Amino acid sequence: MNDSIQRKVVDIQNQFAEKIAQFRKSRFYKALSDDRGDVPGWVLVVLMTTGLVTAIWTIAAPRLTAILRNSLDAMNGIR
Repeated sequence: MNDSIQRKVVDIQNQFAEKIAQFRKSRFYKALSDDRGDVPGWVLVVLMTTGLVTAIWTIAAPRLTAILRNSLDAMNGIR
C-alpha cells in the first residue's frame, strides 16, 4: 500500500514539474519575467513635471502669496 502511494506521489510530482517547465517556456512567463522597465520614460516624466511646476510657480508665486496673506489676515480679523 505504501509503495502505491509513493508511486502516486512521485507521479504527481513529475506531472507538476512538467507543467512548471511548460509554463516557463510560455510567452506569458517571458513577458512577466521581463522587468527592464522604462527608465528613460520615467526620467522624462520627472523632468517635465519639474519644469512645469517651476514654470507655474514662477508665474503664480506672487498671486498665490497674496491669496495666502489675505486669507491669513482675514482669519486674524475673526479673532
